[in-house]
Amino acid sequence: MTTSSAVPGALAALGDTSFVSLTTFRRTGAPVSTPVWVARDGDVLVVTTPVDSGKVKRLRHTPRVELRPCSRTGTVAEGAPTVVGHAEVLTDPAAMERPTALLRDKYGWEYRVMMLVERVAARRQRQRAIVRITVPDASS
Repeated sequence: MTTSSAVPGALAALGDTSFVSLTTFRRTGAPVSTPVWVARDGDVLVVTTPVDSGKVKRLRHTPRVELRPCSRTGTVAEGAPTVVGHAEVLTDPAAMERPTALLRDKYGWEYRVMMLVERVAARRQRQRAIVRITVPDASS
């Protein structure tokens, strides 16, 4: 596995993929990987998830993440590069507007359908969070 600790080009390339395997870490250090939609917002990546998801809970105590390109089902190709990043959870509606619009624009009707299905399945609109992912500067 190729690991990149601070390659902005690799981060940008991940933003152009349809799905990314987002790995978060339990308190024990055990990794938990989930396929997610991702969009680029300048030099960061953004992901959306329900605010009460396991990802958000894990990120609140360990902001380190690993990202790899993957399929819709989360399958990561052998030898796929890994980008190590730092995640910040945003829940402020004003801070979430632009990233949400980027995801909605990138995924179009799929995004709208998934949000509708989620709302119907939960019988309410679930509060969502934006996960903002940056890559630490290698020169520091």
